[in-house]
Amino acid sequence: MNLVFFFIVMTAFCFGAVRQILWTPTAGEVSPMEALSKAMVESAAGSVDLAIGLVGVMTLFLGLMKVAEAGGMLTLLARLIRPMMVRLFPEVPPEHPAMGAMILNLSANALGLGNAATPFGIRAMQELDTLNPKRGTATDAMALFLAINTSSVTLLPTGVIALRAAAGSADPAGILPTTLFATAGSTLVAILSAKLYARLSRFRKPLPADPEIAAQRSLSADPETPTAPPPYPAWVSGIALSALLAFIPVTVFYGKAVSPWILPGLMAGFLAFGVIRKVPIYETFVEGAKEGFQVAVRIIPYLVAILVAVGLFRASGAMEAIVGGIGGITEKMGLPAQALPMALLRPLSGSGAYAVLASTIQDPAVGPDSYVGYLVSTLQGSTETTFYVIAVYFGAVAVKRMRYALAAALTADAAGILFAVLACSWLYG
Repeated sequence: MNLVFFFIVMTAFCFGAVRQILWTPTAGEVSPMEALSKAMVESAAGSVDLAIGLVGVMTLFLGLMKVAEAGGMLTLLARLIRPMMVRLFPEVPPEHPAMGAMILNLSANALGLGNAATPFGIRAMQELDTLNPKRGTATDAMALFLAINTSSVTLLPTGVIALRAAAGSADPAGILPTTLFATAGSTLVAILSAKLYARLSRFRKPLPADPEIAAQRSLSADPETPTAPPPYPAWVSGIALSALLAFIPVTVFYGKAVSPWILPGLMAGFLAFGVIRKVPIYETFVEGAKEGFQVAVRIIPYLVAILVAVGLFRASGAMEAIVGGIGGITEKMGLPAQALPMALLRPLSGSGAYAVLASTIQDPAVGPDSYVGYLVSTLQGSTETTFYVIAVYFGAVAVKRMRYALAAALTADAAGILFAVLACSWLYG
């Protein structure tokens, strides 16, 4: 991360410096270096505003998560999909709380809940860190979990559908099949790339084992131990997986009708589960909610570093120069110059990419139902803000050495762009 941070900032500074030297003063126009200074201050302030804005949603969902945990939901979910999760995360004990937190995070992302998934992801990272033999260094499980997150497992991109409807689209939900195809492809690539990079010699340096953690792993992994409840029968897991797969066509055909029910249903369901399991839901909710503010404050320094670097990169003109330089090449590959800013900006800035999407589909020359309109909508719905996810999730557990996590995440981003182009070219090209 040190090299990435330094590269982005220095590239922005060099572009800004060259433009400043060549700049001809014009009345009312801000100089390039003044624009960089303004971007630094605004990005730093915006990162704090973003963290504060997350306090409410983190407090809400960490409280609900505590109720679910107290009622045993995390253990039930972990047992339900144990066959798949054990294969993906062999170093995490099947009944460890990290399993349940990861499941809830991926489920929230799949339903397009946006920031509602963040508290679950942070909790998953915190639980994974309890199994970390070397704090401050990402484990294989952390890197894989982050790569899957940045691949954006999305079944229902509700926010993008709403924006397309507001832009006058005749088929706002027309991006559902392209989004499903793109996100499925990017997720598969995320898993494969993370597993592949983990085998490379430079990333296979053994981490010093913590005897206490090793004993905990050994105990949790032992199927005979009384503290490890047995998994559900394979047929039960098969039924659950079939139900999940059956949900995909439901999202395709009834996405607009289902989406308003998701958040209220999630809260009502968690609290009802707690009542059924005889959990004191109010006290438990408040106990879990207390962590929301602490987590938001903890991630502010990481957000400031990343968002300031991205703000400088955009304000310096480096982004514009890259688009102008490779736009002609990507046009031949199905990625027009109008869509290129979205592809480049999406891993860097969620708000910036959202603004690009809105301006693109509201442009009368493009529109939401053109090929470019479908493509930028699919990119927004099927890819994630990689550097934001890294800053928040790794910042929550003070991970400074990412190992191959960024490489796997960016590989998934590239795959997401490729699959989005393929899907949109096939359906709307």
